[in-house]
Amino acid sequence: MSRSSINERTPIAAAVDAGIVTAFVAIGRNNHDEDPGVIGLLSTAAPFLVGLVIGWLVTKAWDDPMPIRRGLIIWPVTVAVGMIGRRLVGDGTALSFVIVATVFLGVTLVGWRAARLAVVAKRHVV
Repeated sequence: MSRSSINERTPIAAAVDAGIVTAFVAIGRNNHDEDPGVIGLLSTAAPFLVGLVIGWLVTKAWDDPMPIRRGLIIWPVTVAVGMIGRRLVGDGTALSFVIVATVFLGVTLVGWRAARLAVVAKRHVV
């Protein structure tokens, strides 16, 4: 496989990352009793999904999306672009929201990669 080709794990990692961002938005919308419809979910998720895509582009994650170091860059890019996007369209960016988003997305976008690494490392020890 050449360095510029898409890794066979890329679609799975992209789906996990996008699922995490979407779950974050869905949980938040539910906690604030917002419309549970798909349009509302997508419009709220859009800035963060754009941030996720930018994070993937910055890290060239399609080569190998699994390393923790990629997650450590994808995470803050996702949060920063998401918050900037929300601000530009007039949605809230209260400090408490920024903190919750940063912690949740950090734990999950980096966490699943760390958990995978631990499982893979354990397989090689046994």
